[in-house]
Amino acid sequence: MTKTTHFGFDTVSEDEKAGKVAGVFHSVAERYNLMNDVMSVGLHRLWKRFAIEVSGIKKGDKVLDIAGGTGDLSALFLQKVGKSGEVWLTDINNSMLAIGRDRMIDAGTPTPVAQCDAEKLPFPDNYFNCVSVAFGLRNMTHKDIALKEMLRVIKPGGTLIVLEFSRIWKPLQPAYDAYSFKLLPTMGKVIANDAESYRYLAESIRMHPSQPELKELMEQVGFERVEYFNLTVGIVALHRGYKF
Repeated sequence: MTKTTHFGFDTVSEDEKAGKVAGVFHSVAERYNLMNDVMSVGLHRLWKRFAIEVSGIKKGDKVLDIAGGTGDLSALFLQKVGKSGEVWLTDINNSMLAIGRDRMIDAGTPTPVAQCDAEKLPFPDNYFNCVSVAFGLRNMTHKDIALKEMLRVIKPGGTLIVLEFSRIWKPLQPAYDAYSFKLLPTMGKVIANDAESYRYLAESIRMHPSQPELKELMEQVGFERVEYFNLTVGIVALHRGYKF
């Protein structure tokens, strides 16, 4: 029997999902950064800086940036780890990764880049001090398998940081729904010439585990001292867990 999963609000076979998600990000890659600024009114930059601060990384550390796309977090991590550190920018999507790689080179801060699937990471056990995944976990077919892989490559004492859209404060849900399902696809059409991809992104947020559910999932795969921070009334949550 074919196993199924969700692609936004649609039900698709597990084999189909990765290709459909790839299509979304191939489509939006060129305007991805601009849309992030417009959609969040620039707040995504503050959310990412907060993620860096709570990651606990220091000079000389090794960091894996999963679903790093256009390189925002990798650039911030590089500032923290310095020349003695190591930051790997990875993504499953070549279109996004190429933009991130070129941005890093253009900024004079080239860093190792790898196109890879978070469910099958090509890195050794116990290698990184910190693994981060920002706005990428919700697009993964098997979140538990991806989280286990992240746990595997983290050194004992290391940290996982998950920055992701989550459940907004309930009184604001109606207004947030109107923004997500009416205004967001319209902005996607005008700015990126792609309403459907941004409709999917809004739907994928609703299908992603809530803050307590993701905390529980992280604990189930083996992370300890898991906690989360609600940002901007829960529009985004940052989860942090440790490997001991």
